[in-house]
Amino acid sequence: MNETSPAVVIVQQGKILDYVDGLTQRKETPEEYVRQEIAKSLVREYGYGKHQVAVEFSLRLGSRRPRADLVIFDEGEKHAQDRARIIVECKSQKTKANARKHGVEQLQSYMSVCPNVTYGMWTNGIERFCFRRVDNEGNVEFEEIPDLPSHGKTEEDVERPRFDQLKAASSDALLFAFRRCHNYIAGNQGLQKPEAFWELLKAIFCKIHDERLSEEVEFYATSKERHGLNGRLKAKGRLDGLFGEVKAEYPTIFRSNEVIELNPGVLAYIVSQIQMYSLLESDIDVKGRAYEEIVGSNLRGDRGEFFTPRNICQMAVTMLDPSEGDLILDPACGTAGFLITAMNHVIEKIKNAEIDRWGDVERAETAIRDRVHRFAKKYMVGMDLNPNLVKASKMNMVMNNDGTGGLFQANSLKAPVTWDSGLRARKLMGTVDLLFTNPPFGSKIPIDDPSILEAYELGHVWRYRKQADTWEITKRVQSKQPPEILFIERCVRFLKPGTGRCAIVLPDGILGSPGLGYVREWILRNSRVLASIDLHPDTFQPHVSVQTSVLVLERKTEEEVGLEAATGQFNHYEVFLALAEHIGHDKRGNVTYVRDERGNEIVEETEELIKEYADGRPAYKRQRIRRKVVDDNTLQIAQAFRSWLYEQD
Repeated sequence: MNETSPAVVIVQQGKILDYVDGLTQRKETPEEYVRQEIAKSLVREYGYGKHQVAVEFSLRLGSRRPRADLVIFDEGEKHAQDRARIIVECKSQKTKANARKHGVEQLQSYMSVCPNVTYGMWTNGIERFCFRRVDNEGNVEFEEIPDLPSHGKTEEDVERPRFDQLKAASSDALLFAFRRCHNYIAGNQGLQKPEAFWELLKAIFCKIHDERLSEEVEFYATSKERHGLNGRLKAKGRLDGLFGEVKAEYPTIFRSNEVIELNPGVLAYIVSQIQMYSLLESDIDVKGRAYEEIVGSNLRGDRGEFFTPRNICQMAVTMLDPSEGDLILDPACGTAGFLITAMNHVIEKIKNAEIDRWGDVERAETAIRDRVHRFAKKYMVGMDLNPNLVKASKMNMVMNNDGTGGLFQANSLKAPVTWDSGLRARKLMGTVDLLFTNPPFGSKIPIDDPSILEAYELGHVWRYRKQADTWEITKRVQSKQPPEILFIERCVRFLKPGTGRCAIVLPDGILGSPGLGYVREWILRNSRVLASIDLHPDTFQPHVSVQTSVLVLERKTEEEVGLEAATGQFNHYEVFLALAEHIGHDKRGNVTYVRDERGNEIVEETEELIKEYADGRPAYKRQRIRRKVVDDNTLQIAQAFRSWLYEQD
C-alpha cells in the first residue's frame, strides 16, 4: 500500500482497535492496553501469524466458560480447545501475579484444561512469567521458562538463543521488559530505584557488548540455571566476564574495580527478561521510549534539567537536515536525545545511499557500518556538566549506534582551556556546522562565577539608549546571570561563521521580556534568525511547566557584523514563524490522537520495513500496520520550514 494514500479507520471515543483482526473496537482499559501490546509482540517479534491468534477465546472449564485473552494455534489447525498450543493472560498493572482469582493460577488452570497446550504466559506489563506444561505420570506441573518459543522454534532455542534468533523489540515490549527489570532489582536486591537503574545499565551494556562482539550468545540464563544455586552462579560468571570486557572497552564510563552488584538470582532474572531481544536491531523509537522512561524517572535533576521530547528533537533535526560531513554538537546534551536523533538522521542517509549502491542488503551493511562508525567517531560531540547524565548519554548512544567517543563531562560555559585534552583537541570554537541544544535554564541556578561572566558580552551589564532605541555593552560585569543567556552566546560562538546553524530551546521570556532586550539585540547583531517555533505550554509536561520556543540561528561572518555596525542598521530578511499547537500529549503526559468531528480517534494503515533473518542472513520485508494518528504537527512544521528555506535559496 502506498503510504501517501493510507486506509483510514474511525475508532470510537473510548475504544481501541483490536490488533489481531483490525476490525473489532474494544473498550480502552489498562488491561486492554497490555493485551494489545502483547498481541503485537506475538506477531511482530515471535513471528506468529494473526490467523493463528484468537482473542478472548472461550474455554470449557467445568461448568464455567471463561475467556482466555490470547490463544495461539498451530498453522492450519482449527481454533478448538483441544488444538490450542499457547495461552497468554494479560492483566492491568494493578493485578499481581499471586492474586488468587486473576494471577498466575488462573493461567495455569486454563493450561490444565487444554490437552495440547505446551506453553503459557502471564503478564501485567510489569511482571511476566512464562511456563511449560509438563505431564508427570498423570499430574500436570508447570515449569517456569525464560520465554515463549518463537514461531517454528523449539524450547532449546529459547534457552540459549543464537544471534539470528534474537528479536527486534516492537511497540512497548522493551519498555515492559525494562520496567520489570528495574522494579525487580529494586524489590529483590534492596536497592533504591536510582541505584537499581545503574545496575540495570550495567546489564544492558553487557547485552549490547555481547551482540556486538561475541561469536556466540553469552548473555543468557536458562530456566534450570535460574532455579538452582549452581546455575545462577554460572549465569553470573558469564555476565561478570562480559562486564570485564565492557569495562576495558569503556574505561571512561566504568571504573576498573567496578562490579555488577546484583546477587546471582536477581541477575539471572534480569538476563532472562531481555536475552531474547536484539537491542541493536530494535527500532530507534522503541528503544528511545523505553530508555527515556527509566532514565527520566531516576536522573531528572534539580539543576533546570528536563529532557527534550523526542518529537521536538526530530523537528529540530529535520529542520537543519544534517549530513555526513557536518560537525554536530550539543553543549548541554543531557541523555543525548538531540545527538541520537541527528545521528540516526544521518545514518538513514548513509543506509539509503549504500543500499542504492550495492543493491544487496548484506554487502551494503558492511559499508554502512564502516561509514557510520567513522561519522559517529569524528563528527558527533556532546558535553554536559552532570557526570551521571554523561554516563547515561553514553549508554544511550551505545544502545543506538556507537558515538561514545565524542561525549565529554565538561562545563561548556567555561573557557576551552579548562576542558580535558580530548575535548580541547576537537577545537570546537568557530568550527561547528550544526548545533542542537536544550540548555538548563532558570534563575534558581544562576552563573555567578566572575571568571565565567566576564568572558561573555552577555555576562556584562548593558545600557539602553532610549533615543537611538539600541542597547550598548558596558564594562561592568553582571553579579549573576541565568545559564540560558550565556548559552546563547556560547552556542553562536561555537558555530562556523557564515554557515553554522543552531536550534536552541529557550524560555519565552528571552524573546519578549522588556528587560532582556539587550539579549535579543545581541542575537540580531551576531546571527541571522532563521526561525522561531512557539512550543505548546504542555511540551515538557508532566515534568515541568515552562513556556518555550525553538530558535534557529545562523552565525554571521565578522564582515557582516562589522558592516551592519558601520551602517547602524540590520539587513532585512524574512523569518519563518510557526506555532506548535499539537505536540502529541497532554499535560499529564498521555498521548493525544487525531479525532474526527464526533470525537472518534482516526487510525491509518501504513507500511513499514521490517528486518528479519533468513538462514542467518538479514532480509527486509514490508509489513502493513494500523496505528492511531498522533495529534502532533511538529514534523509538518519542520517540513514547511525546509520548503520555505528552499524558496529563500
